[in-house]
Amino acid sequence: MIKLVAFDLDGTIGDTIPMCLKALKKAVTPYVTLNDISENDILETFGLNEKGMIKKLVGYNWENALDDFYVIYEQMHIMCPRPFDGITELIEKLKKKSILIALVTGKGEKSCAITLRQFNMDTCFDKVKTGNPFKNNKAENFRELLADYKLQPDEMIYIGDTVSDIVSCREVRIRCLSASWVTSCLDAQKLEAHNAGNVFYSIASLECYLMG
Repeated sequence: MIKLVAFDLDGTIGDTIPMCLKALKKAVTPYVTLNDISENDILETFGLNEKGMIKKLVGYNWENALDDFYVIYEQMHIMCPRPFDGITELIEKLKKKSILIALVTGKGEKSCAITLRQFNMDTCFDKVKTGNPFKNNKAENFRELLADYKLQPDEMIYIGDTVSDIVSCREVRIRCLSASWVTSCLDAQKLEAHNAGNVFYSIASLECYLMG
C-alpha cells in the first residue's frame, strides 16, 4: 500500500527547465572571462543545486553570480507562471486518500521557494527536501523520508523526469514513475529503456494509475 508520493519539481510539476537554463546563463555570463557558457555546459552541472552549479561554471566570483541568479530567476518566472495543468488537482486527490505528499528536488532551498510561491504551492507538501551543492542527494533525501515516516521502500513512490531519478530510486529500492509529459522523444526513449512500464506521457494517465 502506497503511503507517500514524492514529486520532483523541474519538468515534473512545472515546465521550468527552459527558464532555469536561461536564468543561469544570464547570471553567469558576466563572470566568465574565457569562453561563453553553452546550454550543454549548464546541463552537465544538473544534479547539483544552483550554488553548486554556479560554482562549477564560474569559480571565482560565484557568490555574486548566485546573488544575480536569484534576482534573474524570480524576474524570469513570468515565462512559467503556473504548474502543469492537473498537477495540483492530482495532489489534492492523493491527499484526500490520506497519502503523504513530499517534494524532492535538486534545486536549492531559495530557488525552490521562489517557484513554489509563484505556483501558489507553498503549502502543498508535507515535507520539502532540496538539493546539495556537492552531489546529487536525492537518494539520501529518500532515505530521510522513509525514516521520518517509518516507511518501507514499497510504501513510497517518486515521480521524476530523468534517468538519474530512476537510478536514485533504485539505490533506495523505491519505485520511480517517470514523468514524460514534456520530454523530447530521445529523452522519452531513455526513460523507456531504463524504466519500461513506468513511463507516463500525461498527468491524466498518471492520475488514473495512482488513483486506481
